[in-house]
Amino acid sequence: MSTKNIYSPTYRKKYFEGYSKGFNPFLANESSKKGEAFNSGFTSGRMDYESMNGAINEGIPLRIVTKKILEDFLLAGMIGLKIDSDNYNLFQISVIREWYLCGVEMYNPKESMYLFNILEENGIQIF
Repeated sequence: MSTKNIYSPTYRKKYFEGYSKGFNPFLANESSKKGEAFNSGFTSGRMDYESMNGAINEGIPLRIVTKKILEDFLLAGMIGLKIDSDNYNLFQISVIREWYLCGVEMYNPKESMYLFNILEENGIQIF
């Protein structure tokens, strides 16, 4: 692959299409049909999926962890919220735990109280 391809809108589009298919554990790669950009994206998506959810050949979990979900756990740790770890497998819980603990390290009770006050003023209650 040349560096020029990375900057091509067509390449990027096919790469992201491959990435989204690779992140879906129910889909297999059709590498011979899609081309270099799709295959590269598929491989990257599959690697990201497995780094957050475990190897596909060990089974597909009930709940799928994404970067957005991990960011939510990080935020929960930062503001001192309890987390719900129901229906996650042990691999996922170990990944979630790392993100949550990173948030806990940044926890500042004064900032959390300020945030809770703002949310309460707007009718949002956090339990």
